[in-house]
Amino acid sequence: MTDDEIVFSNVGICPICESSVRFVARHAWFRDHYRCEQCQSIPRERALMRCIQRCFPNYRELVVHESSPNPRGASPKLAAECKRYIASQWHPDAPSGSVRDGVRCENLEALSFGDAEIDLHVTQDVLEHVLDPDAVFRELARTLRPGGAHVFTVPLVARAKPSFVRAERRPDGAVVHHVPPKYHDNPVDPNGSLVTVDWGYDVCERILRSSGLLTRIIEIDDIEHGIRADLNEVLISMKPAACGS
Repeated sequence: MTDDEIVFSNVGICPICESSVRFVARHAWFRDHYRCEQCQSIPRERALMRCIQRCFPNYRELVVHESSPNPRGASPKLAAECKRYIASQWHPDAPSGSVRDGVRCENLEALSFGDAEIDLHVTQDVLEHVLDPDAVFRELARTLRPGGAHVFTVPLVARAKPSFVRAERRPDGAVVHHVPPKYHDNPVDPNGSLVTVDWGYDVCERILRSSGLLTRIIEIDDIEHGIRADLNEVLISMKPAACGS
């Protein structure tokens, strides 16, 4: 593409490259198209990394588990810099804790990690695809150490309206669709990932009810660091630190 096709660009510091770069958008939907020319990261990935750097400056020393990591952006940075980084993918036919093609398999609804084993869980646009969110929130809370956190992005498309369940699993295991199914790209499944929930801000209340974790929504508009887009929030669910820690 030529510069004539550029919608917007600026020079700044990429939180992932940690160097001076040019951010370029060749489409008005910045969430997917406002990219760092050096690492090709997009705004939500830079926002997530910025939150980790600010809120958990010792992240390189922590046990970090990332479910469904991306091939670019924050995922390879965390994998390269964190001494105890664990990546996992979900395969419906693989039990949690097994290994497929050299990658750990984990079902967020039934993690194989022990209690209080993880410092940071990281998910990027994953929670809109789970069929039992309450089970996921409970498992993330169970496996977090006191003072640990789940740092994640999820498109809050419902905003201030109640979250809307698009599809759910019946007790017999069948999936029932309340609206026509919609799928997002999935790097390990050519059929894509079913969108199960259109989340709103009330996701924080849902997490609290199911897991006891308090969640805050962080919205960053920071053009210097290439962080500007719709649906760009980063959420952090914290597990209370142990008394006396």
